[in-house]
Amino acid sequence: MLNVVVLNGGRGAATLVPALLGVPGLRLTSIVNAYDDGKSTGEIRRFFGMLGPSDLRKVQSLMLPEDEALPATRALFDHRFPAQTGRDEALATLTRFRDGDEHLAGIGPLPPRIAEVLRGWTHLFLDALPLAEAVMGRPFAFDDCALMNILYAGAFLAHARDMEETVAAVDRLFRLRGLVLPNSCDDRWLAAEREDGSILGTEAEIVELRSNDRIARLFLLEHAVDPAALGRLQPADRARFLAQRHTPVRLSPGARLAIEQADAIIYSAGTQHSSLYPTYMSRGLAGAIAGNVRALKVFVTNIGADYETPRYRTSDFVVGALRFLRMGEERRVATEDLIHVALINSSRIKPDETYVDDDAEQFADLPIERLVADLESRAEPGKHDGEAIVRLILAQLERLPGARRYGHA
Repeated sequence: MLNVVVLNGGRGAATLVPALLGVPGLRLTSIVNAYDDGKSTGEIRRFFGMLGPSDLRKVQSLMLPEDEALPATRALFDHRFPAQTGRDEALATLTRFRDGDEHLAGIGPLPPRIAEVLRGWTHLFLDALPLAEAVMGRPFAFDDCALMNILYAGAFLAHARDMEETVAAVDRLFRLRGLVLPNSCDDRWLAAEREDGSILGTEAEIVELRSNDRIARLFLLEHAVDPAALGRLQPADRARFLAQRHTPVRLSPGARLAIEQADAIIYSAGTQHSSLYPTYMSRGLAGAIAGNVRALKVFVTNIGADYETPRYRTSDFVVGALRFLRMGEERRVATEDLIHVALINSSRIKPDETYVDDDAEQFADLPIERLVADLESRAEPGKHDGEAIVRLILAQLERLPGARRYGHA
């Protein structure tokens, strides 16, 4: 059995995860942070005091078993209440399902064993919501709300507010083909400072950043930023205030165990500051990766520029990852213990795509092997070809001492 761990965000590994799941004898674990606070995820977080389930849910949807129930389960994971959905309408939909309706929001029928558990989670959500609304002083906004986020809130209540156990319960219920784990169970809110000194007070603002000003610092906070309160400070003092309240998180036990047992650890492509760097900052992550001396450690650089990293070149992705990985350790961890190989795309299929430039000269002082290859999907230009990446990784594993034990020699 080949144990592979991928550090990724919600959509950043959308081509890689299915390709890995297609390899016989491979056990896949995805480690994802849950600091998303946009749209319905932010609503769920504020009303129920929990980490955001959206990125966890997106990766789990890639792992649904390909059986007769797949159309219904996939629809369940993808469904959102329409925009402008009223509270009474949404509550009526949830109540009908809780009370025995075969279809949840028009989806189904679901397998009886799944429906029974989901009814229990729906009941817990409906029972807790009025109290949460009374405390918040306003009604919950159901418009454009992801249905699985609601069910995640019920599961969170059913499992004593333990996020790792909640994610595991969803895994067991849907019999997923791989395992998804939160990087940490510590509830935090993400904020950032740009190089020009301006503050991005939410994860959603970081994701939507449209600027050539790079992000200088990330903060993990025990409470969401109050814009009005922060506005009372002088602009020069706002980042200092957030830095004083930055509270690092501990790597979750499940994530640590997965890394310790891994034969390969893959740093996926994706949005860096919102999806990946906050995970890398977890206390104990870099130490656990470095401590696994037998695992192959592969870094996949992005193909295209995004709003967060509009001017990044290939070396910037690697250097940035190393910087944030070391934030979680009191001792300096050697580069060669964290990353062995960087995979770099060489193709440029789309004439209108902003591709990441490869600055090979900047790797001269990095003890990292560079593998430059055509890694771009022909079906979806501008995105990675997951199968091409997996072929390269398996070829690298064959070169390792003891590779024959993995079944790929």
